[in-house]
Amino acid sequence: MSEKSNAKECIVNTAARLFFSQGYHATGLNQIIKESNTPKGSLYHYFPHGKEELAHECIQKANEDILQKFEACFAANDNTGDVIQLFVHKLADETEAAGFTGFLPFSFWAAVETSCISHQLREACQGVFADWQQVIARNLIKDGISEEKARETGLLVISLLEGALIISLTNQDKQPMLTAANYLSVLAKNAK
Repeated sequence: MSEKSNAKECIVNTAARLFFSQGYHATGLNQIIKESNTPKGSLYHYFPHGKEELAHECIQKANEDILQKFEACFAANDNTGDVIQLFVHKLADETEAAGFTGFLPFSFWAAVETSCISHQLREACQGVFADWQQVIARNLIKDGISEEKARETGLLVISLLEGALIISLTNQDKQPMLTAANYLSVLAKNAK
C-alpha cells in the first residue's frame, strides 16, 4: 500500500472513530488531522469538499465493513436465522472488546445526526439501511420466504439490532444484544 493511500485510510479511520464516538458536530477537521498524524494538505487533497465529503466516505466504509461481516456469516451458515444470531453475537463481542466506547450503532450518529443537515448524507444513510435490509431479505427469500415478508423481516431485524446495540452501549453490557440475537433468530426462522 502506498504512503498516499495510507494517509487517506488513516484519515478515514480516524474520522470514523471520532464521528462514531463523539458525533459529527463535535468532531472538527483540525482534530481529525491531529489524531490521524497526517498533514492538513492530505485531508484537503483527498476530501476537497471538507467534512461532509469525509463523513460520506466514512458512511460508505461502515457500510462495506458491515456487509462484509454479513457475507462472512452467510458463507458459514445456510439458515438466515442462524446467520443473524452469529452476526449479532460477533458484534456483541466486538462491542464488549472495545469497552463499549468508540463503537456506536450506525443510526446513532450517521442517520440521525447527519441526515438532518445534508441531503447527500441522508441519501447515503438510506442506502446503508437498504443494503442491510436487502442482504437479509435476499437470504430469507433463499430460505423460502415471500419477497414482501422477507423485506419486512429485514427491516425489523435491522431496527431491533440497532435498538439493542444502543441499549447495550448505554448499559455497557452486551446482554441486550445477545437477547435480541435469540429473538431475531426465531423471527427469521418463523417469518413465513
